Amino acid sequence: MFARQQLPLVALISFLLSAVASAQSPPAEAQLKDLGTRKTGVDWPIFLGPTQDSKSSETGIITKWSANKPRIVWQANLGTGYGAPTISKGRLFQFERIGDSARVYSLNAETGKELWKYEYPTDYSDYFGYNNGPRCSPAIDGNRVYAYGAEGMLTCLTADAGKLIWQVDTKKDFGVVQNFFGVGSTPVIEGDLLIVMVGGSPADSQSLGAGNLDRVEGDGSGIVAFDKFTGKVKYKLTDELASYASLKLATINGRRWCFSFSRGGLVGFEPKTGKLDFEYPWRAKILESVNAAMPVVVGDQVFISETYGPGSSLLKVAPGTSEIVWKDDDRRRQKAMMTHWNTPVHHDGYLYGSSGRHTENAELRCIDWKTGKVKWSEPGLTRSSLLYADGHFICQAEYGQLIVFKANPEKYDPVSVVELTPPQAAGPAFGPAPKAPAAGKVLLKYPCWAAPILSHGLLYVRGDDRLICLELIPEKS
Repeated sequence: MFARQQLPLVALISFLLSAVASAQSPPAEAQLKDLGTRKTGVDWPIFLGPTQDSKSSETGIITKWSANKPRIVWQANLGTGYGAPTISKGRLFQFERIGDSARVYSLNAETGKELWKYEYPTDYSDYFGYNNGPRCSPAIDGNRVYAYGAEGMLTCLTADAGKLIWQVDTKKDFGVVQNFFGVGSTPVIEGDLLIVMVGGSPADSQSLGAGNLDRVEGDGSGIVAFDKFTGKVKYKLTDELASYASLKLATINGRRWCFSFSRGGLVGFEPKTGKLDFEYPWRAKILESVNAAMPVVVGDQVFISETYGPGSSLLKVAPGTSEIVWKDDDRRRQKAMMTHWNTPVHHDGYLYGSSGRHTENAELRCIDWKTGKVKWSEPGLTRSSLLYADGHFICQAEYGQLIVFKANPEKYDPVSVVELTPPQAAGPAFGPAPKAPAAGKVLLKYPCWAAPILSHGLLYVRGDDRLICLELIPEKS
């Protein structure tokens, strides 16, 4: 009799516990259908690719472009912005501004056909006269796409249909004082977390603008981890203000790390818990300086570089500590490498990248990773971004020139130099469409500041107002 009386109570308790567990678990989501038809290659779901280092594992690329220039598969006119697209499941995701709206949209990555678009109002205005569009790339995780606007709006959408899941106004919620060029650090996904460089400030800093940025204080929200399903804050750390360098995830000796090259220097921490390991000051003394190149991680060493003063430094890291392997001498004018927004690429013990603050003094360089010794330097290529694939680098100069050169630490070894020209007509437009260039005119217009992307044999390059898809790896029948 006693047992029979207890059964309903046990069942009720079990039901209540199940309901609580269901409420706390991540919401179910539809699987993102793969629209891709190309048989080989990998997705490019986050800034600088699946390994966050602008390196592709794909092989068989066309290198002799003078004899066999890659076919233009499709091209599209762009709105306002600087960010590179991302690729997942045969879909391309782009973030732009059209008028007073920020627009996240998706295209078929192989055809350029529009799949969906989502817009929200934005009033961002750049202090220094650069364009007012997004700087960050979308980040894709399963059936979710995350976009971080220049004004600080953090948006999570479904990747299959562009439906809003959640949205957080980081400027409002964390008291962010506008940086020189707005928000420009692409977030990363780690487990159930979306980790974001926010750089919030207390109330008494809100009246200060970019001209007084050195007086602006942090309030412990330099980096914020959000629940990627709900947008709720899980942890915060560091008083550092935000920079333009995207966050870098890595596994070192079996432990996960996240590195933030923030406004004042490098921050190393454990991404799951937010436990701080170290802070390493590294910034030029002048007010109008920014850190913008993502850290490069090789083994247990982390390389950082900037272009306004101190140059580069290589650190060896371990839980709770870091030590200097080498750094540029602050007293000497010559530095190993001084990267602007472009992240250098490591290959076989050497680092390749564009060094120099301005168009006229930028040089393409190769340096020894272990020592910082300059192996070679090639002037006259303007500020440029690199993609490594199949023993070669594809270099996109800021005026649209594309250069293929061998990964050779002994000398600058170019294979092809090309400028993309019509006769192909412009593709679908996503805003006020620029006029198609006349015959013989280049298709990629300054500023070409986004790094090239290679996904499933297709190369994606962007200029000021145009995105072009080329077949870099022809499909075998």
